[in-house]
Amino acid sequence: MSGQNRCSWRERMTILGDVQVASFLPWIERHAAKLGLAQEICFAGPDRIELDIAGPAELIDMMEMGCSLGPIDVWVETIRRAPIESESG
Repeated sequence: MSGQNRCSWRERMTILGDVQVASFLPWIERHAAKLGLAQEICFAGPDRIELDIAGPAELIDMMEMGCSLGPIDVWVETIRRAPIESESG
């Protein structure tokens, strides 16, 4: 059980800056797919994108690094990450 918890992690990633949503959203989806991460866009605006992302913590770290560099027409100022608590009854 603990091995599964170590391998599967969920976070809310908030990307701030001049994010050029039209080009960055497809880029995020492709990059997450290449890393084998599940992702869901929660909010997308000209200065902020919020997405929920799930997978191994190391791959989420790689996703953050990729997003910080992003496509040429995007300027990422800050990326904030927060764990998403699992809902247990």
